[in-house]
Amino acid sequence: MSKFFTSSIGQKFFMSITGLFLMLFLLVHLTINSLLLFGDGEIFNMAANFMSSNPIMKVIEPVLAIGFILHIFYASYITLKNMMARPFKYKVANKTDASWASKNMYILGGVIFIFLVIHLANFFWKIKFGTIASISYDGGETELHDVYSLVSGVFKIWWWYDVIYIVGAIFLFLHLTHGFWSAFQTIGWDNDKWIYRLKIISYIYAIIVAGGFAFIPLFFLIKYAI
Repeated sequence: MSKFFTSSIGQKFFMSITGLFLMLFLLVHLTINSLLLFGDGEIFNMAANFMSSNPIMKVIEPVLAIGFILHIFYASYITLKNMMARPFKYKVANKTDASWASKNMYILGGVIFIFLVIHLANFFWKIKFGTIASISYDGGETELHDVYSLVSGVFKIWWWYDVIYIVGAIFLFLHLTHGFWSAFQTIGWDNDKWIYRLKIISYIYAIIVAGGFAFIPLFFLIKYAI
């Protein structure tokens, strides 16, 4: 078993498993964020406060962080190992059928990481360690963190952050179009029939997730512009 952890196949396997875990998280995160589009923030605030106070989420958060760190570690290690094994690019590299995204997954991941840091600094850090105004929807009996005002305020005031968010979603789309089906291929779904299906599903998934995240800042741009 120890050889599997250090083998090339084992490293790619764990990068795929952590990648699939992160892709599942993206769906959950987008589902919660989509509530920003409905009403005046009550539904979103209730969901956001439930997620932050849920004991299960307190366990999932460190697991998610570990999964993300491991994904970056394995991606960095495999990329570096491949570069050292092949220090010079083949002259025929551009003649392959591989997509641009598949050739630049590490670069795409790096850009997404930069966006994630900005995202965490503006939202997660402030929610966890900052001071957020409270709001009540039941006459003061229960007070909730007004996360909606924080998020909508950022999108309203900082138009350049809207642009960063949309650009980040575009890079996420490119990363997912290859990462989704590649992860399943690594864990064994690699016959021609399934690869064809998974590539189609990967584009559908990438459009839904990246498109959903890009639509949210656009929504607030349009909402406050009218």
